[in-house]
Amino acid sequence: MEISRDNNDIEISELDPFLAELLRQIPASASPDGEPAAEQRLFSSPANSKETELCAEWKTYVEPELRRLFQSATETVTEDLKQLNGNEKSLANRTLRIPAKHADAWLCALNQARLVIAAKNNFTESELGDHFRSPIGSRRDLSLFQINFYGFLQEFILRDLGD
Repeated sequence: MEISRDNNDIEISELDPFLAELLRQIPASASPDGEPAAEQRLFSSPANSKETELCAEWKTYVEPELRRLFQSATETVTEDLKQLNGNEKSLANRTLRIPAKHADAWLCALNQARLVIAAKNNFTESELGDHFRSPIGSRRDLSLFQINFYGFLQEFILRDLGD
């Protein structure tokens, strides 16, 4: 896999089928699916529960806008990922071009997916910090790999935006 800047696009080339599938999973992975731990992680209150007025205002005014922002970002990423649709049984490498103007949406969706995956799997800080864990022997290991892969993409996008 190679990541580069090509004019106004971020280009991910030589994308093997496994990584392409992980990318296709971003929208589904970003959805908390009513899972309380994931919902709480994405929409955590700005104060402890004793500050009922502040928490109620947050839920009324901020949370709906966060949901709209997350939904919009996920829709943008879903549209960009259509480039990877087609013959999923092919073992050929693919190329994904992300318009630079979609970078913020990608950062948002990747971050949301990482938070949801971590909450659903109840990963500890130690597990999340172990970047050398291998091999992938279980669904949980795959989820941790997915979090790290998405984090790698976020890092590249952020570095690219800084240039």
